[in-house]
Amino acid sequence: MTLSLENLINQKIAAAFKTLGLDDKYAFVKVSDRPDLSDFQCNGALALAKSERKNPREIAARIAAELEKDGDFAHISTDGPGFINLSLSDDLIARNMDDIAADGRFGVAAVTAPKTVVMDFGGPNVAKALHVGHLRSAVIGESIRRIEEFVGNKVISDVHFGDWGTPMGMILSEIIRQDGSLAKAESYTIEDISEFYKKANIRCKEDEAAKENARVITAELQNGNPEYRKAWLHLRKVSVDAVKKNYKELDAHFDLWLGESDAHETCAEIVKIAAQKGVSEVDDGATIVRLEEANKPKPPVILVKSDGGYSYQVTDIATIKMRVDDLKADEIIYVVDKRQSLHFEQVFEVAEKIGIAPNTSFKHVGFGTVNGADGRPFKTRDGGVMNLENLITLSKDKVRESMPEPDAQYDAAYIENLVSEIAVGAIKFQDLKNNSASGYVFELDDFAKFEGKTGPYIQYAIARINSIIRKAAEAGIKGGGIRISNREERDLALKLAQLNAVVTRAHAESEPSILSDYAYTLAQTFSTFYNASSIMNEEDKTLAASRLKLAGLTRDVLKLLLRLLGIKAPEVMLKKQ
Repeated sequence: MTLSLENLINQKIAAAFKTLGLDDKYAFVKVSDRPDLSDFQCNGALALAKSERKNPREIAARIAAELEKDGDFAHISTDGPGFINLSLSDDLIARNMDDIAADGRFGVAAVTAPKTVVMDFGGPNVAKALHVGHLRSAVIGESIRRIEEFVGNKVISDVHFGDWGTPMGMILSEIIRQDGSLAKAESYTIEDISEFYKKANIRCKEDEAAKENARVITAELQNGNPEYRKAWLHLRKVSVDAVKKNYKELDAHFDLWLGESDAHETCAEIVKIAAQKGVSEVDDGATIVRLEEANKPKPPVILVKSDGGYSYQVTDIATIKMRVDDLKADEIIYVVDKRQSLHFEQVFEVAEKIGIAPNTSFKHVGFGTVNGADGRPFKTRDGGVMNLENLITLSKDKVRESMPEPDAQYDAAYIENLVSEIAVGAIKFQDLKNNSASGYVFELDDFAKFEGKTGPYIQYAIARINSIIRKAAEAGIKGGGIRISNREERDLALKLAQLNAVVTRAHAESEPSILSDYAYTLAQTFSTFYNASSIMNEEDKTLAASRLKLAGLTRDVLKLLLRLLGIKAPEVMLKKQ
């Protein structure tokens, strides 16, 4: 039996349709567009009008008459061209809340056919510090990963480290230029390596000879030069260790730390398969695959460059093959800047053409940029790209301003941990409250406020309910069966009943902002409920117990939502008086 209130109503609607001999594919409801009139509405009569050859209002009236036999509906009316308005009985709502509260998943259904989903997000590069562009990939990707796991899929996350392209040759050539050899390469820290890369990047832009030298070294590295490989292994390890610290602070989890280098040998297989399938050709020394241009012009995909090196496109195609062959991926989700959309269209089309993933689906979740107040990508005060570590530090400093001084109950270590949970949660929520595809302005002055649509507001709502539950326990009040006695209780219960639909939609659309929107409105709805519905001073003990149970359920659902967003929920929230 489903615990979702919406699905329960759908079952009742379907039964009525069948009784009346109507096509039940239109037997479903949605949350009412007019909550002042009803809780749900069914528009199926309008869809049936053509096949039934009857006025939709007449069909709606027949359906309404059948549904009125069910005592779980408090009021049914028809409106407009054939809308059916459905108001539920308080008893049904209360029973549903008790069922959801007793369920470990709070009424959220798991997928009926679990899949293996491989997620590609993160995308850091050797010798480059993570910046705010990596923030969105990590934060959105981690939330989608958690949603996929929660609905029952097996998820394998891969950071897809950028460790094999021309930047490697640039760094090695710069080390050789400065040191005369690679003898000291294994002694360098991430700061040293980053500095080498910065200098090499400038040099290669200004000097064609330096650029060519970096290209040659890259080719030799990829062809197995032992000296270059030895230095490369160290550069890669140091870079991976550095970015792991950032991802740990963001609480972003990766099962695999594979890089572009891991796909190198498979690239040769892709080139061979493309030739065998007859989809590739040699053009001006490069091996390419031409794409269909029915809807819009698409440049060809380069498999092998004219200099004999593999392109980054063939690396991604090879990675698909590995994920299908080795990981048995049913679906691969890429969380990457939306400016890479053409690249993924090309890669997916070639993968389909050469038949390496016949039963695997692909999805690119493209995200917009993190911008400053000027609407341009967020930068530091001196104009450089904002380093992710610096952003986290700035955020912690901002939150720390609102914290009280340590005392006997909450020492400095406790407060510092709380600062971290609030600051990182605030950064994540500010990102995740926006539609992924849209860019947004990072508002350092507003993002960590305890009011408004912010992460700390949701965290504070949870901590507030924790306090209510503690005080109730001290007063001997325990949660009991739920009753609906006023409008605010009813509104809160109906908002809680939307959880299944919200999670289902967020999963289907790979869109965490759907969860953040719901978390915010749920927290607001609870605040209205609590202001109108006393627990501690309620003389009717069964009603006090009911309200306490509703409060606890709200707390647990908010904690679930934050967990799916990748945000911690502190037990207690502190701030200066």
